[in-house]
Amino acid sequence: MSIDGYPALALNADFRPLSYFPLSLWSWQDTLKAVFLDRVAVVSEYDKVAHSPSHEIRLPSVIALKEYVPMNRQPAFTRFNVFLRDGFSCQYCGGGFRTEELTFDHVIPRSRGGRTTWENVVTACSPCNLVKGNKMPKQAKMHPFRTPVRPTCYSLQENGRAFPPNFLHESWRDFLYWDSELEA
Repeated sequence: MSIDGYPALALNADFRPLSYFPLSLWSWQDTLKAVFLDRVAVVSEYDKVAHSPSHEIRLPSVIALKEYVPMNRQPAFTRFNVFLRDGFSCQYCGGGFRTEELTFDHVIPRSRGGRTTWENVVTACSPCNLVKGNKMPKQAKMHPFRTPVRPTCYSLQENGRAFPPNFLHESWRDFLYWDSELEA
């Protein structure tokens, strides 16, 4: 594996990942810069070494910020965050789909005065979105499984934990909560 394949898991000062989804991974370059600027503490290292003309340093696999960064209180309204809030599943049929097949649907259609807000937008698969069209939920006989609400950053982080990345280095396991699910 090239040196580029050695990212560091970035933790906040409380030793929790800065983000679960996407997982807070820093490139080896950003990690080494933060180490030299004394902004992070190295918690664990790879066996891999980076060389410069005068130095040799083991690449960090887990780092922790020296100063705590508070979570943003209000998550951004984005398509991805709507999907994450809804568990990447259609709120009308319950089907789990790949993200390229997911859309978001206005529960009260925009053509009928509905707004693009957390409380009026849900994840929908393309077939359900086409069937519902610009009809009201009662008219379409399609009601979301869960009432759409504004999520907190914490709830999005918790939802993100249900979607582990493809690669988890063994040195990260003490700081992540997917292990028992992955080994089952």
